[in-house]
Amino acid sequence: MGELGINIGYLLMQVFGIAILVLILSHFLYTPILNVLEERKRRIAKGLEDARQASIARDNADAEAKKILEAARAEAAKMRQDAMGQAEETRKGILAQAENEAKEIVANGRADAEEERNRILSELRGQVAAIAVAAANKLVGEAIDEKRQHELIADFFAKVPQKVGQLSGSKAVITSALPLDDKEKKQLEQALKVENVEYRVDPKILGGLIVRVGDQIVDDSVAGRMNALSESLR
Repeated sequence: MGELGINIGYLLMQVFGIAILVLILSHFLYTPILNVLEERKRRIAKGLEDARQASIARDNADAEAKKILEAARAEAAKMRQDAMGQAEETRKGILAQAENEAKEIVANGRADAEEERNRILSELRGQVAAIAVAAANKLVGEAIDEKRQHELIADFFAKVPQKVGQLSGSKAVITSALPLDDKEKKQLEQALKVENVEYRVDPKILGGLIVRVGDQIVDDSVAGRMNALSESLR
């Protein structure tokens, strides 16, 4: 080695120094650097895993939020539909109530008007009777006693038609030109022998009675007799 100009002792010292330097660097620098790098690698891996888990959680949260939003929209739509249905039912109820009240008002008005009309006709009955008696007196040429006057008036307004005994049924509707008194009604009910009797007033029939039981009719009104007479003369 001396011939080559190499100093063995110096070379060994350099090798030994380099070895010591490598050991020192390995212990104090390389190993900590590797540890730092490994720790950093673990942190990066953990960060990536956390990010992945966060992404999964976010996706799950988005899906859950979407479900909740869809459920809320469906519930809102149902509530709107229910509200519309309830509003429609309320509207129909109000209209039905208003219609019923209107019908009731009209019916009450008609009933009141009919009652007032019958009251006025009842008051006029005496005047009509007086005129009829006066006309009868003039035709007969002599005064008619009071009893006969009442009989003529009763016959004119409330004489029981002979054919009513042939009628059969549970309800009768009796129409007169002027309101009948209680005595006249009682006589009619005894002659008819039905369970229910309804009385109506129609001045257009002029006098006499029209009795209806079901689809059976006995027309003994003055207007009916006049029409029959007119037909027979044609």
